[in-house]
Amino acid sequence: MLSDKEQLRDISSIGLKTVISELPPASTGSTMTANVCKKITAQLTGAIGKQEDVSVQLEALDILSDMLSRLGGTLYSFHSSILNCLLPQLTSPRLAVRKRAIIALGHLVLTCSGNIFSELTEHLLAELKKNESTSTTRTYIQCVAGISRQAGHRIGEHLEKIIPLIVQYCNVEDDELREYCFQAFESFVRRCPKEIDPHIPNVMGLCLKYITFDPNYNYDNEEEEEEEMMETENGEDEEQESDDEYSDDDDISWKVRRSAAKCLEAIVSSRHDLLQDFYKTLSPVLISRFKEREENVKADIFSAYISLLKQTLPIQSWLHASDASGKDDVPLTMLQNQVPKIVKALHKQLKEKSIKSRQGCFSLLTELANVLPGCLADHIPALVPGIVFSLADKSSSSNMRIDTLSFLHVLLCNHQPEVFHPHIKSLLPPVVTCIGDPFYKITSEALLVTQQLVKVIRPLDRSCTFDAKPYVKDLFAGTLKRLKAADIDQEVKERAISCMGQIIYNLGDHLSTDLQPTLKIFLERLKNEITRLTTVKALTLIASSPLKIDLRPILGEGFPILASFLRKNQRALKLSTLTALDILVKNYSDRGALNLMKQLTAPIYSSGSAGASVTLHKQAYYSVAKCVAALSLACPKEAPVMVNQFIQDVKNPKSSSAVKVLAFLSLAEMGRTTNLSAQRELKTVILEAFTSPSEEVKSAASYALGNISVGNLKEYLPFMLKEIGSQPKRQYLLLHSLKEVISSSPADGLKPYVEDIWALLFKHCECTEEGTRNVVAECLGKLTLVNPSELLPRLKKQLSSGSPHARSTVVTAIKFTIADQPQPIDALLKGCIGDFLKTLQDPDLNVRRVALAMFNSAAHNKPSLIRDLLNAVLPSLYNETKVRKELIREVEMGPFKHTVDDGLDVRKAAFECMYTLLESCLDRLDIYEYLNHVEDGLKDHYDIRMLTFIMLARLSTLCPNAVLQRLERLIEPLRATCSTKVKAGSVKQEFEKQDELKRSAMRAVAALLTIPEVEKSPVMAEFSSQIRSNPEMASLFESIQKDSASLPTSEAMDMS
Repeated sequence: MLSDKEQLRDISSIGLKTVISELPPASTGSTMTANVCKKITAQLTGAIGKQEDVSVQLEALDILSDMLSRLGGTLYSFHSSILNCLLPQLTSPRLAVRKRAIIALGHLVLTCSGNIFSELTEHLLAELKKNESTSTTRTYIQCVAGISRQAGHRIGEHLEKIIPLIVQYCNVEDDELREYCFQAFESFVRRCPKEIDPHIPNVMGLCLKYITFDPNYNYDNEEEEEEEMMETENGEDEEQESDDEYSDDDDISWKVRRSAAKCLEAIVSSRHDLLQDFYKTLSPVLISRFKEREENVKADIFSAYISLLKQTLPIQSWLHASDASGKDDVPLTMLQNQVPKIVKALHKQLKEKSIKSRQGCFSLLTELANVLPGCLADHIPALVPGIVFSLADKSSSSNMRIDTLSFLHVLLCNHQPEVFHPHIKSLLPPVVTCIGDPFYKITSEALLVTQQLVKVIRPLDRSCTFDAKPYVKDLFAGTLKRLKAADIDQEVKERAISCMGQIIYNLGDHLSTDLQPTLKIFLERLKNEITRLTTVKALTLIASSPLKIDLRPILGEGFPILASFLRKNQRALKLSTLTALDILVKNYSDRGALNLMKQLTAPIYSSGSAGASVTLHKQAYYSVAKCVAALSLACPKEAPVMVNQFIQDVKNPKSSSAVKVLAFLSLAEMGRTTNLSAQRELKTVILEAFTSPSEEVKSAASYALGNISVGNLKEYLPFMLKEIGSQPKRQYLLLHSLKEVISSSPADGLKPYVEDIWALLFKHCECTEEGTRNVVAECLGKLTLVNPSELLPRLKKQLSSGSPHARSTVVTAIKFTIADQPQPIDALLKGCIGDFLKTLQDPDLNVRRVALAMFNSAAHNKPSLIRDLLNAVLPSLYNETKVRKELIREVEMGPFKHTVDDGLDVRKAAFECMYTLLESCLDRLDIYEYLNHVEDGLKDHYDIRMLTFIMLARLSTLCPNAVLQRLERLIEPLRATCSTKVKAGSVKQEFEKQDELKRSAMRAVAALLTIPEVEKSPVMAEFSSQIRSNPEMASLFESIQKDSASLPTSEAMDMS
């Protein structure tokens, strides 16, 4: 390789590279790798040092980089000599040499020891302070950025010294230097979020100053045609030895703007807490730069703004109910005020030649419409011409059209129909043309848009003056063509069916003779396995149309097909079919109801009689019962016959338990809406069933008693309360019935009985049986919703008095008052939930556990209740994740000793809460503190480890950077779990348990491997090669990869 002949040098260096890439990784324990490395390294560093011939140096640097990135750990003893050989290369006269030296240093810092890392940073700092020439300073800043990108978490402690230097260099008149400064900032922001925190305002100020930095261009005259620019990538080109002065044609200020925009995007996406400042300072500047003349820069500015919008997206609205307004709304209001400026800056660009900038505009507007539904209502006239232009423009690429259509779809979904009515004339034709487009992705998007347009042209839920008639023909013809085609893409088929369903639902009365043939096509699609589910949903929609579409011609053939779907083993299909039957029976019920009912219930009767075990899903019984009730409502004449039939079924000793369960559930569904008091023997029949040997029959009977009481509170409720008081044996089932009454009755109906029920429940809230206490708590919670202002304070009073049992019942009752829909009780709860959460410090273990369950429910269903209390609550929560020695006891079972950990359930509950907080309150957590506790959980009991593995997988998508910084500490427990061996001769459960644990750990590993740049971590690289080299682990890993087909399979494993 050191020979004088170029051919020989090339061949030998390719040979060496190949050898190195084929060497087995160090973790396989092969000594060969280590020997080869030792032989080559000294020669390579020698070759790099004697810089006679540049091409030799470049090759040697390349090979050294390869070795360091693959086998850095093996070269441990050479690290300091490698460092000494690389540092002088940073001042080499050749830029290419410097560049490769930086790459090699980047690979070195991944595996080198702390001392070597410090030596390197000290050297770089010293050189940066000297500032001998701009050219070397550039190189050193690039080097700092490179190191930070590779091993960001290590550079954290040196940032205090580095940042002031880089800030100082931003002000030097040298564009390229500035670009590197911003690249360094960007990598600090992404890599060391905690350490850069104090410098953020400073960095942001610089970015905002330089994003508008365009010294050679005057933007005053907006209409001027844009000058085409020559872009020369300075420094990339090896021939260019010296940095000569640049004239205007080689203006590279765009690079500065681009790197500033990228740095801003990094800040925006990592600092959710600064949103308000962003809207004050950053948003107006970005909007003013939408006019940027340089394509690439404009793309980055758009992408920074889209990041800002994504950060503003209100977290799922049902989570943060209306009472959370106030603080969270400020950014939204600020954004709302800036919408006119955004539209003004963008709408002209929608007609520009450049496809890239149009796509940028559309993706920004799409995000905007998602974040603030309705915000573009006043600007539709400005946007429509641009949309039409992009759809009709012949030169538009297919992606351009798809982006435009998907923006239009979001726009139509998020705004009121009236806004679009003046523009339908221009919008509709291009969309219909897109339905006919030969490219299936365009067709499929266009069908989605058309479905939405149909709702807009004629909204049936409000009066509307717009006349849809002229447009029906085009819409219908375009969609019909796609509906008829059999040889098209699956997604297009499904969307054509849904779209046609929508057309018939909204415009069916305009279709006249076309309607029946189209319905016949639906019948065909119903028979096809691939399209049947979508067709069932479309028919459900059509059947519920207020236009009363005439479906009778297809029902004769359709009903049996639908009934046959109930026997198919596909849950989604069964549930959709039941919904469809339900609607069809309600709206088209003049066909024999009893006949239909026999078809519905046949599978249950037949399976019972043959003595075969019933394989129906539990949900299926409830759904069939609901259909039966719908039938009885539709045909009141038949109802009494049905009720008698069911009562006879229950009394008949020969009936199978499945038949009895169905009978009780059907009676329950019918009794809820109709008064069944005419049936004298109903009460006795139900109470007798309470003693049935089958658990299913018992619970169905108690469900029936509850629901029948809802239909007739006056007669049944007092009877039930009396029974609960006098029958301790049946108490549990009767309380379940009471729960049904409280949850299903309207509040006014219950009001007269509230006091009696309350008193009765409080008698039982100290019951020793936990199951009973839970039902009592659920009843108390649901009852509190009937009259919150009076009953909530009563619950609060109970907290201070009473035994631990009573306290735990009260706390659980609060859990049942928290629902995921907005409710009148929310404002009251928000005021006092803090008092209930104080029970997290209760001396009684059980009370702490139910308090955690209540906290979890609040965090899951209504985070707004607890968001502001987190600072006070988190220490108590984290406290419960610790293993308590005093709660672990030994139990002797015959000759064996068995340890029992009483604190396990509480820890489990605490970790479940932590998991929930990830989804709903991530922005309020100090993620590093949080990770400390996750780390402890990874070494805890089996159940806790299972939970923390799932948390780890979630964390690696939510905050990958924090996880990367802690990787070393997180990998060890995973490795330990994956490599445990079960003792030979253990019981089968033990093997299954370990297997499940390993699978779960592997899933966490697979998730970690999806973090970008994770493979740069030496710990991870070593662990993944250990997985590959161990056949048992490798096969487990592969099966996990197959399960989660959603993860990119090949990339994740290919990490050599």
